[in-house]
Amino acid sequence: MLLADLPAAIVRAYTIVLGLFGGSFLNVVIHRVPRGMSIVRPPSHCPACGKRLRFYDNVPIVSYLALGGRARCCKAKISPRYPLVELAGGLLAWAIVEVLVLPTADETSVGRAAAVFFAYLVFALALVAVAFIDLEHMYVPDAISIGGTVVGVGTFSLRPDLDLVDTLVGAAVGFAIVWLPFAVLYRWIRGRTGMGLGDAKLVMMAGAWFGWSGAVFALLAGAVQGTVAALVVLLVHGRIDEPAAVQQEREETERALAKLTPEERATAEAELARDPLYEAAPAGTVGLARIAFGPFLALAMLEYLFLGPSVAEYVRWFGLSG
Repeated sequence: MLLADLPAAIVRAYTIVLGLFGGSFLNVVIHRVPRGMSIVRPPSHCPACGKRLRFYDNVPIVSYLALGGRARCCKAKISPRYPLVELAGGLLAWAIVEVLVLPTADETSVGRAAAVFFAYLVFALALVAVAFIDLEHMYVPDAISIGGTVVGVGTFSLRPDLDLVDTLVGAAVGFAIVWLPFAVLYRWIRGRTGMGLGDAKLVMMAGAWFGWSGAVFALLAGAVQGTVAALVVLLVHGRIDEPAAVQQEREETERALAKLTPEERATAEAELARDPLYEAAPAGTVGLARIAFGPFLALAMLEYLFLGPSVAEYVRWFGLSG
């Protein structure tokens, strides 16, 4: 059976609902992964009082609106991030169907169309998770970046313009173009890391999905958009501050270090010196300000996903692609 044999409206509605519930699950990932919690157990519960949520209080967007943005159990305020992430999931699912699935409905089987949809939905939702986690905690979880790379390599056959070699070379180039200049050479020249390995692994993920030109685009477009955003923040606030969660983690680390013996503290500080978040004091100046780069890499990767042929022309224009 071809996808064209199914009503397009039904396909759109079904996939949007899947995207909304995918966004709901993302909220669990975004909240629990940085805290080292399981994303499976315990079941969904109120972050404020810990009471288990009923199924009708966990319906994407609808529950948030029905509850007026407050938990039923303890009336604690629910972060607007929750419906925002759910909405992002629904919109991304819709975009994937419209741009990547329905245009080939006349020649694509339902099974292959479903495989393409789910592969790209997992990819897109992973990028949303990366953006929110990095914004709050300034790190990119390996489970997402490395896991996304593995999925990208494993699903290469769903992308007719790439073969296995392209995906492997793309992943290698993606990692190298961040790791070598920003983690090795930058540290050698300035004594501190320019970009963390989390960013390198995220660009590696871009290469696994789009080939090496996609990795180059993700880095270039992410850098441009990140720079613009940083300049806007500096113009509005006059400085770039670390997220509250990172500041709290730094304070907790300092308190833990204070309890150690001098020898233990020296060992711990040597380990922390390898972490970009601790290798120097936080700063709000332009040259030393730390910004979360993951959201801008994720945005660039989504741009390449939906505008691939168009943005590839810009890469070629710069002489970076054959």
